[in-house]
Amino acid sequence: MTFDPTQVLRRAQQTYDIEAAAVQGLKARTGDSFVEAVRRVLASQGRVVVTGMGKSGHVGRKIAATLASTGTPALFVHPAEASHGDLGMITAADVVLAISNSGESAELDAILPVVKRLGALLIGMTGGAQSSLARHADIVLDSGVEKEACPLNLAPTASTTAQMALGDALAVALLEARGFGTEDFARSHPGGALGRKLLTHVSDVMRSGAAVPQVAPDTPFIELMREMSAKGLGASAVVDEAGRVLGIFTDGDLRRLIENGVDLLSIRARDVMHPQPRRTRADALAVDAADLMEQHRITCVLVCDSDDRLVGVVHIGDLMRAKVI
Repeated sequence: MTFDPTQVLRRAQQTYDIEAAAVQGLKARTGDSFVEAVRRVLASQGRVVVTGMGKSGHVGRKIAATLASTGTPALFVHPAEASHGDLGMITAADVVLAISNSGESAELDAILPVVKRLGALLIGMTGGAQSSLARHADIVLDSGVEKEACPLNLAPTASTTAQMALGDALAVALLEARGFGTEDFARSHPGGALGRKLLTHVSDVMRSGAAVPQVAPDTPFIELMREMSAKGLGASAVVDEAGRVLGIFTDGDLRRLIENGVDLLSIRARDVMHPQPRRTRADALAVDAADLMEQHRITCVLVCDSDDRLVGVVHIGDLMRAKVI
């Protein structure tokens, strides 16, 4: 067989065209049955149980994962395993989404009557309008395509693309109907960057208690430096007797004092502190503290309560370790 680069590119472009047409073709056929499917899933007290054989099964696993991550409890059940005990995962409260391009999968045919007897709602996603799956289904979602991208018109290509797109449309419509927002998404993705940004609060990463560098306003400069060195944050808060924040002193302030030739042995904390330092609250999002540091080009932010009493400090290193930034 002769390798023809031109034909390779032509076939790739034809595949894109065929699969794009398959997805576009869904638009005209997405109507009342789709709306009813969304309505019934929203009203369900159970889960969406997705099932399918072969390539449709692979698509089904992805659809189940997308539904679950966007606010619709879902799982995938393999139809062959369902015939050998996994049907016990399905209850009358569930919605079963069965996927088959032809609608004539033997493994699905074996379980569809049982699913119906259980009383679960059956949604069929198929290109076979007169198929066994379509006849059993309470609601039919038409995922049919004119042809596959495969030049033999055999390998599932355009049909699985259409199934994937229809599943995504279902998940997105449900997401919006549920009022599922970014914080909900973060809760189902706590290990991801968005989850860390929306779920991590300052209280989760701040240093508190004895780890917080702080001195009284009349503290001699040498003691101020000892406190900063001991706590290792390159800064120290200056607080009054009630613990309310008066100011802050940082490594940057020290460099400026040295450059100006100030007699460091004769001064106290109140003489060198920077008044009105940047503050945040313990219940604030850690990402907001990171934004505050970036905006003002600082490396730590004091954490205060509603009475402006010092309760902690958050350092840029703490945010990096927590992977907030």
